[in-house]
Amino acid sequence: MNNFSWRKALKTLLYVFLAVLIIYFAVATFRAVQFVNRDKIEAQTARIRAGKIARDDALGKNLPPDPGPKANDTVAGIDTNKNGIRDDVELAVFKEYPSSARVRAPLLQYAFTFQEETVQPFVNMDVVTEVAERQFRADICLTDSLVPRDTPESSRTDEQMAEIAKYEKFIKNLQFNTDERKRAREDFLEGKLGSFGQTPGPACDIDSLTLPD
Repeated sequence: MNNFSWRKALKTLLYVFLAVLIIYFAVATFRAVQFVNRDKIEAQTARIRAGKIARDDALGKNLPPDPGPKANDTVAGIDTNKNGIRDDVELAVFKEYPSSARVRAPLLQYAFTFQEETVQPFVNMDVVTEVAERQFRADICLTDSLVPRDTPESSRTDEQMAEIAKYEKFIKNLQFNTDERKRAREDFLEGKLGSFGQTPGPACDIDSLTLPD
């Protein structure tokens, strides 16, 4: 084999080696990003799963100041007392139901889960599913606490269903009171929803029977 053929063969081998090296680093980088993202997703879903309202929230022991017009400056709004409920929504619940912590607790939990849709740093199927499960539990808490069935086996009457709808509409109208917030919710739910079922344990963050009224 002449020198030209050797040089050509070596150049071909070099190209093959470089191609393999590039592919190796590309795969390694992709897998590293996947591991990092998986850690972030697991941390985020764990935070969502652990999030809940506190007894003091229902009792109003740490009510925030009125945010005024600034309440609608951003989609997430203002949460001065850092309890996961938008300040204007929290104050509106207390204004509407000033004398009953047993009513406020499930309503605040319901609002808490909707607020979760607007504060996620990123969205994927795992995150959307985790929030949806929290909302499912909050919905059960609201209906069973505020409009209980006559018996566990009975169906709710039309009047009872209308009462449930009244509570749900009250919170949804507060929570999604701007076009930007409505669009944010639509965008969040487009992050794909996986299958889920209610996890074991009580639906309510706070047992209303432990509250004073």
